[in-house]
Amino acid sequence: MDQKDVTPGLYNEDLAPAKERNWGVFSIFNVWTSDVHSLWGYYLAASLFLLCGSFVNFIITIGLSSLVIFAIMNLIGYAGAKTGVPYPVLARASFGVWGANLPALVRAVVACFWYGAQTAAASWAIVALLTRNATLLAFHQNYHMLGHSTLEVICFVVVWALQLLIIQRGMETVRRFQDWAGPAVWVMMLILAVGLVIQAGGLKLSHGIPLDLLLHETKDAGVPGAPGSPSALLAAGAVWITYFAALYLNFCDFSRYAPDTATVRRGNLWGLPVNLILFSLVAGVTTIAAYQVYGEVLLHPEQISAKFDSWFLALLAALTFAVATLGINVVANFVSPAFDISNVFPHKISFKGGGYITAFIALCLYPLSPWDGNAAHFVGAVGAIMGPLLGIILVDYYLIARRRVEVEQLYQENGIYRFHRGWNMAALIATIVGGLFSSALPLLTDWMPEWWGIYGWFFGVLIGAVVYGVLCRLPVMKHPFARLGALPGRVARI
Repeated sequence: MDQKDVTPGLYNEDLAPAKERNWGVFSIFNVWTSDVHSLWGYYLAASLFLLCGSFVNFIITIGLSSLVIFAIMNLIGYAGAKTGVPYPVLARASFGVWGANLPALVRAVVACFWYGAQTAAASWAIVALLTRNATLLAFHQNYHMLGHSTLEVICFVVVWALQLLIIQRGMETVRRFQDWAGPAVWVMMLILAVGLVIQAGGLKLSHGIPLDLLLHETKDAGVPGAPGSPSALLAAGAVWITYFAALYLNFCDFSRYAPDTATVRRGNLWGLPVNLILFSLVAGVTTIAAYQVYGEVLLHPEQISAKFDSWFLALLAALTFAVATLGINVVANFVSPAFDISNVFPHKISFKGGGYITAFIALCLYPLSPWDGNAAHFVGAVGAIMGPLLGIILVDYYLIARRRVEVEQLYQENGIYRFHRGWNMAALIATIVGGLFSSALPLLTDWMPEWWGIYGWFFGVLIGAVVYGVLCRLPVMKHPFARLGALPGRVARI
């Protein structure tokens, strides 16, 4: 790309189309191992296992939901592979060159929350290990600061700082880190599952958890119906799909480095339906075995590893879970906001600068710990915010623009993506309307039924997409691709 033709406020080297396309199937696959194989991923899978009521229900629910995730990720991943641009730049095609800062900042804010949540989860694993020592346990119980034990604060800060070391050398270092971090937790998960199954006297697919205990463990999930009922199964599938809401938006941050769409599709196939089902299978087996061995419902793997008699196994488990959680943070909650924040001030903030800002905000959120509490509630609330954005981008790319993107003009203030002073008002209105029904009304009023929040992301996607599609048909908001054929430049088309 000729830098003489770009607007300085819309371009830097990090936001430019990818020059090296060396992410193969294994690297794309490991985006998902890094994203799923974390303490939060296990915690959510184990929580949904309780909602499903039986092992068979759980696997069917997770399997069907994972196919939906696979399909959506392909839609956004293909766009990244063809254009080579990151999410905030791709969003300019539907929101306008300046309006794209809105979806970029929304995604960045969400990443700050998830960054803190995952960092806290990794620090819990270290705390669970250290408190096996009587002296450190007493320190953990008796000294507090910032609303947490002092030991928790120390571990959080240490884990928080370690993550910054990973991204010092850019995206290629991220790829190399995830290529071994993701598989590492698979090994530890299998050791954990096999060890517990042996202690339990063999593999059992019947969990044996009494119904009253299931009801107690799931009472705060906001899901209507008893565990295993059709409404509970539908809600469990919705939560699993919503868990990936953030990466639906910015998966193109990674797929842009793939050589072609076939690579993206194959990597997604192994990393999503195959990997998700197998990981959930292990989580379910581990939850059953842990209950049979310890007589408790243990949803956090660090709770299980803390009960190991062997210090070595407990240390190995804690370090593996912590590393895996760092992996998802780098992949899902550092890369995207780094690009998103850089997109706002590209001539002043680099990829690394944007990431440092994200990490700092997550650190400031720690005393509030908004991620504490029920997993389904947190996933639903965070995911609902991003639903309208995905609906708008997909409708624009596939139905309005017909998979056509003028890549060079994404970096030009006065090109076809200027819309109205750099803002596509149709996208802005659709975002507000979709967000009103997916997030604002459920959170701020009691007008919606109790179960609405579980499906907030779906309502956001649907309402945002429909409103945007209707508005783009209005003459006053005519889409610029009505005159695409008369414009020069490279067009990306799937």
